[in-house]
Amino acid sequence: MMRLAVRTLRFRKSGFIATFVAVIFGTAIVMACGGLMETGIRSNVQPERLAATSLVVTGKQSHLRPGSEDATPLPERVGVPVELLAKIRSAEGVSSATGDYTFPAISTSVASSVAEGHNWSSASLAPYTLTAGRAPRSGEVVVPSGTVGGRAVFMIDGTPKTFTISGVASGPSGHAFFSDQDAAQLVRNPDRFADVGVQVAPGTDLDAVQKRLETIDGNLTVRSGVDRGLAEHPDAESHRTALISIAGSFGGIAVMTMMFVVASTLALSAQHREREFALLRGIGTTPGQVRKMILGEALMVALPAVALGCVPGIFLGRFLFEQLGSHGVASPVVEFSQGWIPFAAGAGAAVLAAIGAALIAARKSAKIRPVEALVEASLQRKWFGWVRLFFGLAFLGGGLALLIVTAAVMTGPLAGATAGPSVLCWAIGVALLGPFWTKLVLAFWRWPVQALTRVNGRLAIRNLSARSVAMSAAVMPVMLAVGISTANLYMQTTQVHAASEAFTRDLRADAVLASDAGMSSTVLKQVRAVPGVTSAAAFVRSTAAIDEPRNAPFDEDGAPVIGVDAQGKDGTAPVRLTAGSLTGLTGSTAAIPEYMATKTGRGVGSEIELTLGDGTPVKLRVVATFAAERGYETLILPASLVAAHTTDGLTKQVLVRTAPGTDVGPALAKVAAAHPGVHVADRSTLVTENAADLQTQAWVNYMLVGMLIAYTAVSVVNTLVSTTLRRRREFALQRLTGSTRFQVLRMLTTESTLITLAGITLGTAVALACLIPFSATISTSALPTGPISIYLTIAATAAVLTFTSTLLPALTTLRHTPTSPNHD
Repeated sequence: MMRLAVRTLRFRKSGFIATFVAVIFGTAIVMACGGLMETGIRSNVQPERLAATSLVVTGKQSHLRPGSEDATPLPERVGVPVELLAKIRSAEGVSSATGDYTFPAISTSVASSVAEGHNWSSASLAPYTLTAGRAPRSGEVVVPSGTVGGRAVFMIDGTPKTFTISGVASGPSGHAFFSDQDAAQLVRNPDRFADVGVQVAPGTDLDAVQKRLETIDGNLTVRSGVDRGLAEHPDAESHRTALISIAGSFGGIAVMTMMFVVASTLALSAQHREREFALLRGIGTTPGQVRKMILGEALMVALPAVALGCVPGIFLGRFLFEQLGSHGVASPVVEFSQGWIPFAAGAGAAVLAAIGAALIAARKSAKIRPVEALVEASLQRKWFGWVRLFFGLAFLGGGLALLIVTAAVMTGPLAGATAGPSVLCWAIGVALLGPFWTKLVLAFWRWPVQALTRVNGRLAIRNLSARSVAMSAAVMPVMLAVGISTANLYMQTTQVHAASEAFTRDLRADAVLASDAGMSSTVLKQVRAVPGVTSAAAFVRSTAAIDEPRNAPFDEDGAPVIGVDAQGKDGTAPVRLTAGSLTGLTGSTAAIPEYMATKTGRGVGSEIELTLGDGTPVKLRVVATFAAERGYETLILPASLVAAHTTDGLTKQVLVRTAPGTDVGPALAKVAAAHPGVHVADRSTLVTENAADLQTQAWVNYMLVGMLIAYTAVSVVNTLVSTTLRRRREFALQRLTGSTRFQVLRMLTTESTLITLAGITLGTAVALACLIPFSATISTSALPTGPISIYLTIAATAAVLTFTSTLLPALTTLRHTPTSPNHD
């Protein structure tokens, strides 16, 4: 049978092009996702500033809450307590240990760009080598380039500070070194080193020393080898989980889509060859031999396609990683890794998909009786099967269950965790029961189409009614493309809009002053003194873990924290108070959402315990409660407390509220001009930054969904082209009975219209089954939010693909005379 399969492929190349192309695309996508996952797991960052160290000691960037099994990631640099340096130095096998202070120091006068400052003693960790001058003393600095004895100005803590250049050092760029005494004063928290570089004695077992250092304190992490680079770039580790989850979820969807597409193309090819299989069965071929032949054909097509698909997979993975890095989803300092595992995963998934699809396609062809097969070859009517019915109803039931969970259980952005998978369940369930849904939708559209198209419309409708089982194979890819793309794109637009609405509903700031280099307290004082300004407050963001009470309505990712200054009822804080006041928001205090107060019983006057973003535990007294949209709750803390426990320790924004009818823009611009790096913006800046993470996530989904749409489009084109070409006999018979080429094309145009309408209708229904409960959960409306142009573009694309894939092959076929052998 394998020899017969080889000979069959020689004469049916066009019938297997669809499978060949689908496997190539699927292999490339799965392989690219495998590369992204391996990159996220490895997170290799080559050390630069710490390259001369044997080991690097850092703080543990996660916190295990009491009674929880899942650790909460800490977004700020945790650091190493200064008092632990002596214990690290005294550990067996350690020859030296150097603490490193790291703080923002943005240069405004040095030739080469400098963004970080350090203590001079940590220069040996790179190492940096003096090429001119000497080590810095108090009031001096060593820079990457400059003139010894000249002046260098740095923005430190929002204030420009001038130092004398004592030396020039060669080494990794972007760093300046101050005297140890000055560094301890310039760093925001002198009680913690950013990290500690460790040198071990020659011949010492590095792993043994690493284990000894880890036992010094349970909150320390000891890194060796390439992991030392993560100490320089702690944000790279925070991006690891996001990269792995994106690669895993998209890779899983890609595998399922590939399985569906390959199965549909092989099933369609097998359906068109029923007469051939009938003849084989008639001469004594067993069902097992037919299955073996179909499986052999699938493997002979899939294996070369897998080998070819690995080539674009290499470039696609790197391209996706670069795009994710440029949009803040992945750290650009991480090295892209794509070893043999992604190759094996992509190839294995593609081959298994081809095998599974071949077995599914061969099931009916192998078991059908020869006489029945000859009848079915001319006109297929049977589609019902208990296996198909069972799985179709199972997927529809899964979609219904996820719909109920989304509407009744989930809150806020968490609704996407169940709404996303539900669209796949609905789509697969509808596809498995495709002939039923196709007949149902065509029964609705047939009358308006027939009224508009008359004779050709009636002929097209009768064709589709008689060939509804075969036509469902053309409708289902259109449904899949429209349903998945519409649901995923509008989920993102709806979520971004809901987050913006939840934030802006209580936002009372009229303007904002912002600076990436931070702002000093002087800026805030000057803004408050501007005539017409009724309130001004610092604004800082971070994340914290709630240790007590344990039943707070926040997940293991932590609670979003907003830091603002104490203020009255007319202040700028984006909250609607329900109890208490923000006038006492100073020191160790907090304001919490009303829902949290109700659920935990911690109202005004009670205490809560948090672990701030840098791992510092605090006990706070609740001074106010406020209304908040479910799923978008935050904690309100004093701005000074939040800023002191962030990585850079800077206040980068000041919210301003003005008296009605007052124009304070020129006065604020004058204040900003007096402080380098400060600029004035309107409230839309805050809204944009608040939704920045969601916008990034939306962009990622747009890109990934776009790839899936393109992949599904391949299935649409392949299916329709193959279906049209297989109808050459039918077109020839119509021509022989008096129909002109134009009349046949008009009939096919009407058929394409019905297929498009049916696919878009079913796809829209699938999308709405996902979007309605999702929108009702995260917003005040059950209708999704987003520009109608998205839906129109999707529908137009589906229509163009359908008409092009039907009419172009038909035009090629109709060029020949009805009696031409090309119609056989």
